[in-house]
Amino acid sequence: MSTDLQALFEAFGATVGKPAMSDAEFGETFRNMMSALVRFDYVVAFAYRGKERPIDLYSTFDPKEHIIFVTLYQAGPYLLDPFYHTAHARRTGVFRMRELAPDRFFSSEYYRTYYVQTGLAEEVGFFIAADSDTTIVLSLMRREKTGAFPAAEIALLKQVEPLVAKMARHYWSGLAARFDAQLNTGQQRGKKRGAKATALQPADAVWQDLNLTARETAIVDLVLQGHSSESIGLKLNISTGTVKVHRRNVYRKLGISSQTQLLSIYLKNFGATSEAHASPVSR
Repeated sequence: MSTDLQALFEAFGATVGKPAMSDAEFGETFRNMMSALVRFDYVVAFAYRGKERPIDLYSTFDPKEHIIFVTLYQAGPYLLDPFYHTAHARRTGVFRMRELAPDRFFSSEYYRTYYVQTGLAEEVGFFIAADSDTTIVLSLMRREKTGAFPAAEIALLKQVEPLVAKMARHYWSGLAARFDAQLNTGQQRGKKRGAKATALQPADAVWQDLNLTARETAIVDLVLQGHSSESIGLKLNISTGTVKVHRRNVYRKLGISSQTQLLSIYLKNFGATSEAHASPVSR
């Protein structure tokens, strides 16, 4: 598509003289700017910090879509999302999902049971390092019937990335305080329910009561993210055969025989630890 300069100038003009904007105001400004440059179906913006539940800053989903893209995502699947892991690594720039996904992502149980529900052909994200170890990710999504982003549009998004990053850091400053408030709210609710105090995030507590070793835990996390045994071996600097032995031991300990059952246990335990130690789903 051709660039709509008038729409772009109008969107950028909306920020002139405004020292601050609400989440919705800046989200709409970003959406209008991007609409002048490329074609897309959805926009969603999240803030990530460590393994904490992401903060939903802005999205354009209808209520039904919001359940899939937001509510279900924050219920646990975000920890298996390539975008989350890229944000957690504090990488910055514009990336396509296909660039970030592990080698078996599109055949993983996570993809088949959750991601496929989104009906997306492609997702492209602006990854922006913000304050206090927080990463902002603004995603543009295209449905299957719309198709993937052309190379020319990806190049254009990369060109505009420095401006988007500066604006996002300015209008979405102070996110650390919002994460702290979310964490404190979850801790207070946990105390009211009589939950045991813990220093662990729910993400770290998922496997703690299942008698898995640290190495086994690392391997099953990578399996669920969509890494093959070969990829896991390279990441952990162990042989493929050793990875397969650990996987067999995990399945034996858990009394399961498939990745489907492994994901089910993961989500069940994540839900239990989140209920005890974290704030309710809000995305």
